[in-house]
Amino acid sequence: MSADGTILKADRDYTAEVDAALPEAESLASSGQTQAAIDKLLALEKQTRQASDLPSTSRLLVTIVTICKNGKDWALLNEQVLLLSKKHGQLKQAITKMVQTVMGFLDDIPEAGGKKMSVIETLRTVTEGKIFVEVERARVTRILSRIKQAEGDIAAAADILCELQVETFGSMARREKTEFILEQVALCIEKGDWTQAAILGRKISTRYFARRPKRTPEEIEKRKKEKEEQARRNADTAVGDTADIDPDEDDVTDLKLRYYEQQITLAKHDDKYLEACKHYRAVLDTEAVENNPEQLRAALQRVIYFILLAPYDNEQSDLLHRISQDTRIATSCPKDGQLLKLFTKPELMRWPSIEANFGSHLTSTDIFSATPPPTTHPKKGVDPKSHTRYTTLRRRVIEHNVRVIARYYTRITFARLTTLLDLPSTETEKYISDLVVGGTIYARIDRPAGVVSFEKKRDADEVLNEWSGDLKQLLGVLERIGHLITKEEMMARILPGGGRQQEGGKGLAVR
Repeated sequence: MSADGTILKADRDYTAEVDAALPEAESLASSGQTQAAIDKLLALEKQTRQASDLPSTSRLLVTIVTICKNGKDWALLNEQVLLLSKKHGQLKQAITKMVQTVMGFLDDIPEAGGKKMSVIETLRTVTEGKIFVEVERARVTRILSRIKQAEGDIAAAADILCELQVETFGSMARREKTEFILEQVALCIEKGDWTQAAILGRKISTRYFARRPKRTPEEIEKRKKEKEEQARRNADTAVGDTADIDPDEDDVTDLKLRYYEQQITLAKHDDKYLEACKHYRAVLDTEAVENNPEQLRAALQRVIYFILLAPYDNEQSDLLHRISQDTRIATSCPKDGQLLKLFTKPELMRWPSIEANFGSHLTSTDIFSATPPPTTHPKKGVDPKSHTRYTTLRRRVIEHNVRVIARYYTRITFARLTTLLDLPSTETEKYISDLVVGGTIYARIDRPAGVVSFEKKRDADEVLNEWSGDLKQLLGVLERIGHLITKEEMMARILPGGGRQQEGGKGLAVR
């Protein structure tokens, strides 16, 4: 197939001519006549290209760039790569093999003088806008991005790598696509572009990380042959040629853990505690984590911490009770399980006692800190939001107590409420107001009387609707009772007569 998409059939086989020309060209190159060797091969390349002889053209292109590489003439290499890729009617597969060969030279090219960067830019220029080398362009771009990252230019590295839309590449393996996107997200996080990182993270489907049943050796061998054949078809290679075979996609544990680590970082940055809890639950559903007691304990702890930090709503309450039923908590982290149980019971819990019983345990983790971080010289590796989470946990305890009081009281004096909550009056009023605004409870504060009412006053329409519903239910019960009474009366009329007939029949039988 030519570069313009036309399907061509070979007019002539130049294998014999190429076999004879290659050793001569290599001999000339080894004697220092690099340009003469390339000119000799270019003349033959024109004939093989016009005859659409793909194997011979591919061999010639690979040999030309190899001669340039062996001669350490990187400027000539760039020139030939650009020249050969722009030849009229050049074959796609030949260009692909040439680009792949030059990519293999990148490790041997010195970085001094910008030689390696020039070859990389040449490859990016050659592959730009060509679908048949989109995978090669993506890989070269990643190499360039890593060079920029090693130089400390994170912004340039992120911009270079994020220009790739790898999710649209049909010829790239799914695992490699996922690795590219994960690297893009990591660079955006390091750059501080949290919005772009969240957008890129949504390009990965979590179904790809779902557990798969283990395959038998026969199924593994069959799957391997299918991948080899598919790789050859995608690469347009012959049966005897080698092709890039996708790695085994069954084990994606490393990708799964990297993905959820990044998502947890994003959720913690935005204080989305419920999302962080869900991500840690997904980490728990990993065989490697389940088989490692230390990782299992750490994941379970963080599931508990973030579900307690999440704001109260129906979803949070449901997930809280489902987590409390996990039997692994009692064996892996019993102390955290005790704290979790307190939030599932409709009972008051005083913050001073919570802090005394669980404070030292909570602050021993990287999630909580009882003291605010220093603003002048922040410590490396210390989460700056750990103290914020500790104050948020205190807030969740107080909100739980307010919900419990609202459940058992319809009216309570403000002084008694502040005593139950262990709070000053101003802070008590603030928490009640926040819960009312959030729709969690209904409350009205009568400041002159010093009374808080948790009973919601109903208007006339609500009372009338309730009365109408109760009356309808009462009439339905009365109607059912009437039917049952009528049924009993009918049975009472029938049974006595039937009884006398039976008795009469028995009497005749005795006589």
